Amino acid sequence: MKILRFSCMMLALAAVMVSCSNRAGKSATTGWNYNDAKWGGYEVSERTEQQTAPGLVFIEGGSFVMGHVAEDPRHTWNNTPHTVTVSSFYMDECEVSNKAYGEFVYWMERAYGEEYPEKVAAIMPDTAAWRDKLAWREGFVDYYFRSPNYADYPVVGVTWEQAQAYCTWRTDRVNEKILVDMGIIMLDQENLGTNAFQTDVYLAGRYEGETRKGLTDHNPAAGGEERQVRKADGILYPYYRLPTEAEWEFAALGMIGNTYDERITEHKTYPWNGHSLRSANKKYYGQFLANFKRTRGDAMGVAGNLNDGWDYTCPVKWYFPNDYGLYNMAGNVSEWCMDVYRKTVQPVGADDMDPYRGNIYRTPELDEDNEVFIGDDGMIRYKDVDFQANRRNYRQANNVNYLDGDRASNLDDWQDEVDEDEEEGFGEEEEIEEEEGEEEDADAMSPDDESTNRMYRRITDNQKENPTSSLVNNRVRVVKGGSWKDRAYYLQAGTRRYYDQNRSTSWIGFRCAMDRLGSRVTK
Repeated sequence: MKILRFSCMMLALAAVMVSCSNRAGKSATTGWNYNDAKWGGYEVSERTEQQTAPGLVFIEGGSFVMGHVAEDPRHTWNNTPHTVTVSSFYMDECEVSNKAYGEFVYWMERAYGEEYPEKVAAIMPDTAAWRDKLAWREGFVDYYFRSPNYADYPVVGVTWEQAQAYCTWRTDRVNEKILVDMGIIMLDQENLGTNAFQTDVYLAGRYEGETRKGLTDHNPAAGGEERQVRKADGILYPYYRLPTEAEWEFAALGMIGNTYDERITEHKTYPWNGHSLRSANKKYYGQFLANFKRTRGDAMGVAGNLNDGWDYTCPVKWYFPNDYGLYNMAGNVSEWCMDVYRKTVQPVGADDMDPYRGNIYRTPELDEDNEVFIGDDGMIRYKDVDFQANRRNYRQANNVNYLDGDRASNLDDWQDEVDEDEEEGFGEEEEIEEEEGEEEDADAMSPDDESTNRMYRRITDNQKENPTSSLVNNRVRVVKGGSWKDRAYYLQAGTRRYYDQNRSTSWIGFRCAMDRLGSRVTK
């Protein structure tokens, strides 16, 4: 037994030594040295673990039942229960505040206010979103976004497009600080506007700001010169973005706190344990756990004994966080998600891994020198990818309508196309191939908005000749979570709504998310 134990110890030690030698810079495949110009200069970063970016919380992913699991009193049936898996990701611990968004506005005014004032105007919150024809809210119109009294309250009056712009700006500022702290680039307060640091411009090798030093380039052809940071170095963060609907709902439920031995002991209705809107903690017994409207005319309770304590919005770090450490995932303000809205969340044939509707694949435009094209405003120009005839996973750039609005899902369009094909003698063959599971070209047939309008048109007796489209179109985005003006029904994680991506309200805000690269668990 002693000999066996000794042998096992030696094998373990040998494995550790081999592992260490690989980390130290030697290829287990060829034996050649990594990061050594004498041995070809193949570079391998020692960074193997993604660090948590500012403001984010790690969300360990997993499988869960997405959708309504409680009564649906409105009988919408647009989020029927279905099991999906969400990969681990990061999410803001709280909604983006007026102070945080105000920093964005301030920076944009400094960077573009003089030369491109339209860029500043495009990202300004619409404070008039507070107005109501039969309510007095001019104080919010004048002060909510600018007053220090509301600095830590969630920003509202922001469209989906503006939220996307904030995510891009935040990515650039966070990555810029990394490179400044490492002494790679110079922090130049005059280097604004078209010369401002942008992550995608820098990675494309087109950043024109002052560089202090670079990383050692081990490629023998570089002759010992320095190089800029690349994605392969693992130094820069991935892009901040809006969460997908599945990510948002998964994070809101926070089921990491009620699982045992890979079993979910109870499916939560709200982000906290139990199915009550009040606290069961002895110290806070009976207090409301979210900012919402209890009933018509009762937004905060009665004087001297307020229920949730807030009439409109409340600070972004109010109430108890859920088991992931996320604040206000129910109530306060509803939040934008990335997804284009459809009534059918998971159509037949949809992926059950990280589901998302809204993919439009793009690629940078190239100039006459075959380099990434930079516009007059200093930003990269992107275009839709070309039709991919030889691909099986996708054929075209715009996949928003896939299986819901395209030819395969629109019975009228499909029948028209099939009838035309049958007249030419090959409609029957096409149907047979689809029945056998062959990849059809449905995703390449009707990508435009008009096909969606035909899919969701409403026809009445008076509109048979000129039917009108419903509110569902390719510019409508999913909104999740209840707000200060909503009843308890909308606080359920499975409840979903939608809103035009170019419009804003006083009850919709947002928070950011980020991909988790590599290991799906924290070490």
